[in-house]
Amino acid sequence: MKLRLLSDKVRQMAQKFPVIVVTGPRQSGKTTLCKEVFAGYRYVSLENPDTRQFAQEDPRGFLSEYNGKVILDEVQNAPELFSYLQQIVDDSKQNGQFILTGSQNFQLIERITQTLAGRVYISHLLPFSQKELKVNKNSNLEKCIFTGGYPRIYDQGIHPTDFFPSYIQTYMERDVRSVINIRNIGQFSSFLKLCAGRIGQLFNASSIGNELGLDNKTIESWLSLLEASFVAYRLRPWHVNFNKRVVKTPKLYFYDTGVACNLLGLQNESQLNSHYAKGALFENYVINQQLKHQYNNGEFASNYFWRDSTGNEIDLLIDRGQDVSITEIKSSKTVNTDYFKTLNKFEKWAENHTVQKNLVYGGNEAQKRTRLGVIPWYNVEL
Repeated sequence: MKLRLLSDKVRQMAQKFPVIVVTGPRQSGKTTLCKEVFAGYRYVSLENPDTRQFAQEDPRGFLSEYNGKVILDEVQNAPELFSYLQQIVDDSKQNGQFILTGSQNFQLIERITQTLAGRVYISHLLPFSQKELKVNKNSNLEKCIFTGGYPRIYDQGIHPTDFFPSYIQTYMERDVRSVINIRNIGQFSSFLKLCAGRIGQLFNASSIGNELGLDNKTIESWLSLLEASFVAYRLRPWHVNFNKRVVKTPKLYFYDTGVACNLLGLQNESQLNSHYAKGALFENYVINQQLKHQYNNGEFASNYFWRDSTGNEIDLLIDRGQDVSITEIKSSKTVNTDYFKTLNKFEKWAENHTVQKNLVYGGNEAQKRTRLGVIPWYNVEL
């Protein structure tokens, strides 16, 4: 069993908040993490039909039976509990009482903001990061992208082509149907594949809608579902504009490149070398590693991209107030000085900010150039 880097943060916050929430994709390791960090707690799964019915029909009685020091798994299945949780934690004034997990972020966060604001610490557990997998310069980049980070693949030695089809089918049958009444699940499957083919591109709802024969409202609703269930996310353009020609449309990425590779029909990692989406998948992989690094350290993910209408683009921009970190991401295994052009231009434009410039590439050697860091793919912590 691999050590999850989020463990220390969650353990620390349980000493300061009465309720801890761990969200993330299905099978990202939330239950395992909570059971390990809070080994002395009772564990209750609200996926169990009988337990869920008890919680829904008699929330007061349910919580009195499991009052305090309990892990409530997939708690969004019993939203009736939240108002009663508020009363219990307010009366007891004890920290670390309830550990809640959930894989449907939209339902969970809505209930929390309504009833537990100020009483809860929210954390996000994504699939394994490269640091948790101990990825190094001897690792295979294409295999890392193709395999993704879902724990079961590594713990059980499952090949990605055996794992992901069932995972995706279960997601569509379970989570999608439980939230949105989609009559044609095959159409939603096509939507998923179209999204995978647009990784790293500006999200154009009209383009996808035209291919599927659906309106923009439906496409936006479906994308919101992917975001809320930790399948895909939008990277927003940076909000500070140097001119009026800046692009304001978000870009699309997947939380796990293994899911994306499967949706694109890849059967093994070697196919990545000649695939049209390799550069986009590498970009997605690097941005994901930074996102995991932030989440595992309890940091707010202030990640953006920047692009203007003339084609100048920064793949990843991290906003730290007056300090910004800008990163060019290239899958090439060699460094080309052309990769630095937009980084240098941006530094001149952002004269009111302190700019840290980085290049993350598919090679193995770190370099420290004048006012610019060249970072190998296996060591992404920007």
